[in-house]
Amino acid sequence: MNTSKRSVVIKVGVYSHKGGNHSLVEVVNAICNTFRNAPHIFLTESDNYQGTGTERLHVWQELFSEQVIPFNVSDDTDTQKVTLAGQEMDLSHILFKPNIFVDTHIFRTYERGSILKNLFGCIPDPKKSKFHKDTIFFPLLADMYEAIGGIDLAVLDGTYLWHKGGNLCVPANILVLGKDAVAVETVGAHLAGLKPEKMPVIQEFVKRGLGEGDLEEIDIVGAPFDTLKEKYYPDQL
Repeated sequence: MNTSKRSVVIKVGVYSHKGGNHSLVEVVNAICNTFRNAPHIFLTESDNYQGTGTERLHVWQELFSEQVIPFNVSDDTDTQKVTLAGQEMDLSHILFKPNIFVDTHIFRTYERGSILKNLFGCIPDPKKSKFHKDTIFFPLLADMYEAIGGIDLAVLDGTYLWHKGGNLCVPANILVLGKDAVAVETVGAHLAGLKPEKMPVIQEFVKRGLGEGDLEEIDIVGAPFDTLKEKYYPDQL
């Protein structure tokens, strides 16, 4: 994927630039370095209730260069019309192939997910709460995945394990990454003490055949999974 012929879109996840619950600068920088041959690397967010995507992207300002470019999809006028959860929307052109799409977010005890939930930030509308109802939310995420051609690389930043409230974390110092975003979400959920089989976000993707949600069917390399799981005690957060 490290080619001079394709630009890279890195969908970072940052609800508020005033909080620390987002992928670290060091992790995003490492992702950028992985694609050093790319003509452009777009760090991408959208507007929300906490401010504009441009404001929130300043978390990674020190990485900005001629190659690494902040991109607010809410400001893009070059769009493509898609249907998500039965609703017609205009999505930024940079989200689609042939661009390489990378999704990075934090390791957390949040039943709605991390990597897959981060796709919600591709919606340009700042008033996203109208999509929060479960019957719309999870199908919308899977529709988004299918519309943009999938996630080419998922990077779960496990520097810290964040409590679902977003204000408390403990050091974890792991990194979970892979080409199957559903598998990455599943591994992260297990490590965080969640049950993927009871998480609608994972099950919606599995039902559509978009990835692997069974831990026993996921090939995990690197540190032994059981050893990692013993390190974390989410119930004590």
